Parts: sequence; C-alpha cells; structure tokens
Amino acid sequence: MKILIFGASGATGHNLVSQAIIQKHIVSAFVRSPSNLKIDSDKIRIVKGNVIDYETVANAVTNQDAVLSALGASGPFRRDYTLITGVQNITRAMMERGVRRFIYQSYLGVKEDRRELGFVINYILPIVLRNIILDHEAKESIIVNSDIDWTIVRCPILTNGSFTGSYRDGEHVTSTSLLPAISRADVAEFMLKQLADDKYLDKKPRILR
Repeated sequence: MKILIFGASGATGHNLVSQAIIQKHIVSAFVRSPSNLKIDSDKIRIVKGNVIDYETVANAVTNQDAVLSALGASGPFRRDYTLITGVQNITRAMMERGVRRFIYQSYLGVKEDRRELGFVINYILPIVLRNIILDHEAKESIIVNSDIDWTIVRCPILTNGSFTGSYRDGEHVTSTSLLPAISRADVAEFMLKQLADDKYLDKKPRILR
C-alpha cells in the first residue's frame, strides 16, 4: 500500500516508517528537516515541506492509498496553531485528491469520554496539558467533520520502550493505572494495522497496556 506519514521524523513517526518498510508498504515520509529522519533506507520517499504549505501537502497526498499523522506539538505550554492548520490542509488535500483513509494519533485525555479514565486524567492532566488537549480537540473536530474515512487513535503517555504487541484497544477501554503509558512502537503497530481493518472506521479507539 502507498502510504504518506506526517511527523515522520518524530519518535512515533520513526516507528511508523520503520515498521511500514518491514511490512512492505511504499512509504513517503513528510518532514521539515530530512536530516532528522534517522532511517537510512532507499525504500523511503522523502517529502520535504511544512504542513502549513497547502500545495506541498496536496502534492504529497496525491496518489497515496492512505495517510497517517504522528504530528507532535513543539511543547506543552502554548497552543500550536501550525499543527491545526496542518490537519486542515491534510484533510482538505485528501478530499480534493480523492484519498480516503486517514489515521491520526491523538491523546487519551481529550474531554470526550474522559470521565471514564480516573481522577488524574480527568482532573489533573487537563490543567497540566491544557494546550495540548485543546489542540487535539480542535484537530479531532476538523477530522470528524471532513468527508474522509478516519480513525482517531487516542494514546496515553508515550514511551521509547520496546515493542511488545501486548495492549488493549477499544473505544471505552480503561486502565487501572493513574498514569497509563505505552510504547511508541506499540502505537505504531496499532496505527498500521488500521490500514487493513475497518473495525475502527470513523471511530476513536483508545490503546492501553
């Protein structure tokens, strides 16, 4: 499958790219700085650009079978409107270029259904991570209101731990941990699995250990 990965030079993006190559996908990696993509492979097409540049995004989206986003904010203490514009550009380009499948990495602590996840996620993290949560909620709204086939993957705290393949997923799956965490490698595997599975089409699954 021909897939385009936004945020490919980030920690989760690296896992998406490396696992996608192993799975024999035809990978295009969208990055601002190609030197930050520390994967040396002739099986990757590098697309240099900024997500706020619509034409670059649209050209990258053209002729893809699916798009994945692991775009991450530059920091937790202020809103990152660049990424909100980026998601607007991605969804617009997909609709205009006829690319249907979009898999977006979001955050577990968004307000919708957050009450199911315990005191810390429901009351503490919304204060500490207020800006990140507001950004994800804005981007989720753009995606949900677009005319594409989306899956929004809501993740807990991400770690650089090794791949385990041992996790639970579901729209209302919960955790007994106060601060649940999962490895980026496991998140990447779950996101890539959605390419061949319609179980979570137009849904917002959580992924937890």
